[in-house]
Parts: sequence; C-alpha cells; structure tokens
Amino acid sequence: MFLRELASPLSELKGAGPVLVRKLERLGLFSAADLLLHAPRDYEDRSVKRMLGEFSQGPVNCRATVLTHDWFGYGRMRTLKIWIEDDEGTRAGLVCFNRRFLERSLPVGARISLFGRFDYRFGELQSSAFEAEQVDDLPSATGLPTGATTPGGQAAAGCLPLGVLPVYPLTDGVPQGIMRKLTARALARWGMVDDELPTGVMERRALLHKAEAIRLIHRPERPADVPEARRTLAYEELFYLQIMIGRRAMDRRDGASDRPPPPKDLALALVERLPFALTADQETVLAEIAADMGSPWPMARLLQGDVGSGKTLVAFMAALYAIAAGGQAALMVPTELLARQHADTAARLLEPLGVRLAFLSGNVAEPARKPLLAALASGDIDLVIGTHALFSEGVNYKSLRLVIVDEQHRFGVLQRLAIGAKGRRPDVLMMSATPIPRTLALTAYGDLSVSTIRTMPPGRKPVITHLAKQGNEERVYEFVRKELAAGRKAYFVYPLVDRSDKLELKNAEAMFRHLQDTVFPGFKGGLIHSRLPEEDKKATMAAFAGKGDTSPLSFLVATSVVEVGVDVPDATCMVIEHAERFGLAALHQLRGRVGRSPLQSYCFLVWSDKLGEDGKKRVMAMKDTSDGFAIAETDLLIRGPGEITGTTQAGALRLAFADAVGDT
Repeated sequence: MFLRELASPLSELKGAGPVLVRKLERLGLFSAADLLLHAPRDYEDRSVKRMLGEFSQGPVNCRATVLTHDWFGYGRMRTLKIWIEDDEGTRAGLVCFNRRFLERSLPVGARISLFGRFDYRFGELQSSAFEAEQVDDLPSATGLPTGATTPGGQAAAGCLPLGVLPVYPLTDGVPQGIMRKLTARALARWGMVDDELPTGVMERRALLHKAEAIRLIHRPERPADVPEARRTLAYEELFYLQIMIGRRAMDRRDGASDRPPPPKDLALALVERLPFALTADQETVLAEIAADMGSPWPMARLLQGDVGSGKTLVAFMAALYAIAAGGQAALMVPTELLARQHADTAARLLEPLGVRLAFLSGNVAEPARKPLLAALASGDIDLVIGTHALFSEGVNYKSLRLVIVDEQHRFGVLQRLAIGAKGRRPDVLMMSATPIPRTLALTAYGDLSVSTIRTMPPGRKPVITHLAKQGNEERVYEFVRKELAAGRKAYFVYPLVDRSDKLELKNAEAMFRHLQDTVFPGFKGGLIHSRLPEEDKKATMAAFAGKGDTSPLSFLVATSVVEVGVDVPDATCMVIEHAERFGLAALHQLRGRVGRSPLQSYCFLVWSDKLGEDGKKRVMAMKDTSDGFAIAETDLLIRGPGEITGTTQAGALRLAFADAVGDT
C-alpha cells in the first residue's frame, strides 16, 4: 500500500485516547499517513557521552548524583531547583519550572541519567531544558548494562533512550516522549509501505526504498541516515509536484481552438485618457497578455510586481481586451475594502469608455443582489469586481472571458479553480504584489507564464525606513506631528484589535484613543479594523482619502486590514508598532501604502526588546532594502516555502520534507 493511502485513524494506536487524538488534530495529524509524514524539525544525538564541563560543545549526556533540593520564589511561582554533580565533580542546577513532581522522582542521593542543554546564568551552571531519570547503575532486567539499547533500539529499562532521537513540532499537551512513542508504534504497524517512484528513477537517483526512508527519518541509526532519508522523501514530493503542475498545463491545452487576437480599441482609448505614459514594463506585459488571449488555449499568467508598480492598470486594460472581444471580465480580490477601492478606480477610468461595471460581495443586500445577478447572467454587465462571492452558488455569467485574481496567494487553490469554472475555459490572470522568488516560480507556479513589472512610475521616491525601539515612540510621534502639520497624512498599524489577556501588546482601539486624545489632539483621526461594519469602514476610508461627506482625517489607526489596496497619495508616514509580530511580506505591503506620490515618505518600524532571531532578520531586511524581490527571497529563507506558495492550503500537495530553496 502507498503511504498516503493509510487512512486508519490514530485512535487505533495504543495510548492514543480521545483527548490526545484531539490535540494531535491541532497539528494536522488525523490519520496514520499524517503521522508518518510528520517530519522531525531536528534531532538529538544521544550516542555521544558529554560531561557537564563540556556543556559548550553541545547537549550534556551523562550520569550524575543528586546532591540537594532547593526552592526559590513564592506562592504559585515557587520553583524547585535540583543540585547535581557528575562523575568528574562538576556541579550544576536543574531548574524545574512546572515540574514539582521531580522532587519525588529525583530524590537526594539518587543516581540519574541526564540529557540537556546547559549554560552559565546568574554565575552558575544550570539548565531548565533537560530530561532526567533515576537509574541504579546495576545490570538491568534485560541483562544489558544500564544505558545500553535493546536490539530493537529501545533504551534498556531504567534509563533515558539513547541513539539519535527525532525532535518533532509539538502542540500544547503533546510532549516529545508521547510523540516518539506514537510514531514508533505507527512505524511498527504501518511502516512497510510500497515504493511509489518508478524503479528506473530510484536507481538513477540512488534513492532509498520508501519504507526504509520513512523508518530512517523517524528512527535513524546514526546521524548520517537523516540527510539520505530526507533526500529520498523530498525528491518524491517534488516529483509529485512536477507531475501535478505538468497535468495542469496539459489540461489547459486540451480542446484548443482558434481565437482571434483581442481588439485593442478600448484599451488604447484608456491610454489616451491617462495623464501619464505607461512604463516600458507595463507595455511589455500587455503585449504578453494580448498574445496569450489570442492563442489557441486559455491564458494562465502570473503578473508580479512590487507595490505601486501599476499592476491594477494592466489588469483593467486586460479586462478591456476581453470586453472588446464580446466577453465579460471578473476581478476577484481578498477583502471588501480592497474590492471597493478597485471598483472606485474602475468607475473613474472605465465608465467614461462605456464599460458597464458592478460590485459584488457577501454584504450586498438581496434587493440589490437579485437584479445584479440577473444582469451578469444576461451579459448586461461587462466587468464585475468583488470578493470570493464572485464564485458563490447562484452567480452565473453569460460569457466570462477573463478572470483576474488580485493578491492570488490569499486565495486557496480550490477557490481559484471555482471562479474559473464559471466560464467556458476563461483566460486567467493572477496578480501578486508579493514577488514570487525564482525558486518558487520554477516549482509551485511552473505551469504559469510569469510576467514581471520592475520599473516604478516616474517621480516616485523610495520610502525611507527607520527602526525605533519600544520606549522611543515619542521621537516617532514628534516627526509624524510635523508631517501632519504640513498637511500630510499618517497610518498607525497594530497587531491586535483590542486588549488581549495572553499577549502584552498594544492594540488599535486603545491606541486610537491615546493618539487622538493625548498625542495628536489637534488633528482628527480614524479607526479601522476587521470587526467594524463594512459601511463604517467604507466611510472611514473615504474620509481618510478626503473623499467623504465628513471632514477629512489626518491619521488612521488600523490593523493589517490596510495591508493591500489602500491608495492615499498624500499619506507619507507609516508607523508599525510591534513590527516583529508581522511577517516580512505584510511589512513590505504596509510600507507600500505610503510613497504613492512624488512626496518623500517614511516608514517607522517600532520593535519590542523581546525581538527574536526571525523578527530581527525581518526588521533588518526592511531597513536594508525596498526591493520587493530581494525581500521575497529573504522571506522564503526565513519562513520556508509552504505558506508562501499556498501549499498549506486545501487542494495542494503539502511539502513536509522538500525545501524550495535547498532542493532547487
């Protein structure tokens, strides 16, 4: 049987009761196949003996004697510290956070088997990340010396497991020991899976048999086994991925038919009305799109370009190609806020050309929705702009010729396919302001033609990015105050909508009141986040853009809801507090909300002193470059490929072992 066909529930394993099964589901583990494909994130080599005095060379792995028990702290914070000494006379403390039971299991005078990472803290050698178990240093019941392993690789009774141990990604309530035991039982029960790759490929690539690779990835006999097993499993994943991509490309070319080149009259009329000239890259991309739309098979093109590079204008002109050819076009975007922005822009640019427009989202009320759907079905609407409601049940098109998906990485694979099914093999143009690194363009997007806009509209200045440590916000506020006084506008972005009991982070609602009442009392601000009604969000954004019936806003306090699509040319300041809590792509998108005019713009990343390594890499990448392509490559290195490619979404192959960077 093939591994992915193992649909047996985990509840069939000994020790996997209902409570544990529910916790495993949080890791995406539902079946035997899921568990065997749950890749370790690291390994611990316990075959190497290392005394306490050698702690700087790696994890300590030795025998020791318990000298005494100590306690520090009070009440619920009272914590046990166990003092130990190894056979070379080196002493250290075991800090037992939330492990009071060790007072009984590691009594004074006991001999213990110890594994853990140690460091000097507060002038003493100590560890809080350790495993320890009492041993007797006598021959065990198996007849093996204590600390040896049985022929099956299990540790002898009365000591910690030895050898090379996997370290798995975990969730609350599932410790490493439990995960290792369950995986070992799954291997014993279901591990004899069949090879899936052609024999010739396996021999040519010197790959392991599938059953052996799965065994060694979870229970390697020596450290060198791990890269060999991972290479086999990664190759198989990428093999499947390329087959899937190749099939998609071939399916689109089935039933090819003659299609004349699309008329360009409407698109040229739009160009004549523009107060500026198209960039060279826009001209090139439009020629590629026109060639695709006149080819015998449907277009499948990814248009990528940095924020503010003019992708939306290219999309509108592509829609005009489809409309001039007698078809309809649909532009799908991830949020209603962005959809309304695009609809407003389209009304300004396209309605004077006679294009019949419509806006559709889940919030369009039934009285207006019914005639809108009827007009779509009869062909009385040329271009419809909206959210995922465009592919919902009951939405039909007379002649859907072109589907445009903006910020395509925010939609699942199945969602993108659903709108394509609304027409007779329509052309598809996907757009992304998060540039796709070359390595991913060759893999997950290998069935798409890729167009790139690199040049920015003339007159734009690069956004100047400053880093500010939390506690120095007043200097940032003072700078922004001067910009507001000059008639400019500013964004303030926060990771939370309101106060959290679990996270000590600033939130948008509290900071709006603080900024309005205390920091900028002389300027009018607005608040926008995902929990507000759509009409309120629409009115606030209109006021911030200076288009509403109310007096214009000088600053806007928001969550990442303003990450995409918001276009306010006189906004020159973007302040992102707790910047370390945002992904690199989100930070780049947020920075792209300013710098959309010839005015000099600024981005301030306010970071916490709890900045981790990944957070440090993100903020430094933002400081060092404004090139979205360089940032995308850095993002890929930091986060890995799954989230960026959408392979974590439904309907796509999950890459558990392959690395889109290292396995190019």
